[in-house]
Amino acid sequence: MTGFRSGFIGILGRPNVGKSTLLNALCGEKLAIISSKPQTTRNRILGVLHRRGSQLVFLDTPGMHELDRALNRYMQGVISSVIQDVDAAVYMVDPTRAHGREDRMALQALPSAAGKPVLLAINKVDRAGERLVRERIDQILAEYEFDGVFSISALKKIGLEPLVERLTELVPEGVPYFPEDMVTDQPLSFSLGEIVREKLFEETQEEIPYATAVVVEDIATREDGLVEVSAVIYVERETQKGIIIGKGGRMLRKVGSAARVEMEEKLCKRVFLDLWVKVKKGWTDREGLLRQLGYR
Repeated sequence: MTGFRSGFIGILGRPNVGKSTLLNALCGEKLAIISSKPQTTRNRILGVLHRRGSQLVFLDTPGMHELDRALNRYMQGVISSVIQDVDAAVYMVDPTRAHGREDRMALQALPSAAGKPVLLAINKVDRAGERLVRERIDQILAEYEFDGVFSISALKKIGLEPLVERLTELVPEGVPYFPEDMVTDQPLSFSLGEIVREKLFEETQEEIPYATAVVVEDIATREDGLVEVSAVIYVERETQKGIIIGKGGRMLRKVGSAARVEMEEKLCKRVFLDLWVKVKKGWTDREGLLRQLGYR
C-alpha cells in the first residue's frame, strides 16, 4: 500500500489534562470514560482514527503521578509500556493549572530520547485565554524541545485537524493495523465495566471512587433481545461497601440506573443490569488481587 501511513501514538500528561477527552474527540465516539477526578483512566485505552491514506492508532494513558501503591505502580507500568511501543507521542498540558511536579515527571518520561517525535498540545485554550497559553508554551519550551506545538480544545474540538495532519506526517509508511470498521480493541465486558466505574466517580465522593474496581462477570442476550449484564463492584472496606449501597440501596440504584441508560445507548438494546458490591480488603495495594480484578 504505497504512500499509506500508519503508526501508534501515545497520549501522555499529568492527570486531568484532557487525554481521554482528546481520544474520544479524535476517534468520534466515547472510548474512554471521563471524570473531573484524577486517576480515572487506569488502563491503556486504544482508539483508531481511520483516514483515506492513513491510520492513526492512539493510546490513552493514565496520568503521571507520585502515589506508591500497587495500583499506582501498575498504572505507571502502563505508561512505560506505551512509551516503548509508540511511533510518536502527544504531550498534553492544561494551562489553567500551575506547571508542577507531575508535569515534570511526565516530561521526563517522554520518548524523544529514543528518537521518537513528540508534539506539545496545550489543551483547554477556550478557557485559558491567549496570554496564559503563550506563557505556558514558553515555560515548557524552555524545558523541552518538541516537534510541533498545537493549541487545542479537546472538549470543543478546536485545533484538532492540524494536530492530526502533523501526526500523519510523523508516523512511518506502512499498512493498516486494524480493519476499517474497528475503532478499539477493548472487549465489551471491559467497556461496560468502565461505564459503571464512571458513574461511581460521578456519584461518590472522597476516596470511594479510587477504592473501587468493576468486573463484568457475565453478558447474555435473551430471546426477546434484552441484554442481561452481571457486574461486581469491589471495594477495600466494609464502610465503603455501605456507602456505595447507600441507605435502602439508594446509591447503588442511582449508579445502576445511570449506567444502564448509557449501556442501552451503546448497545442499542434494552439492558438489565445486575450490580453487586463485594469487599476485597486492601486490593489497591496487593498485586495478587490486582491481577484477579483484571489489572495484569
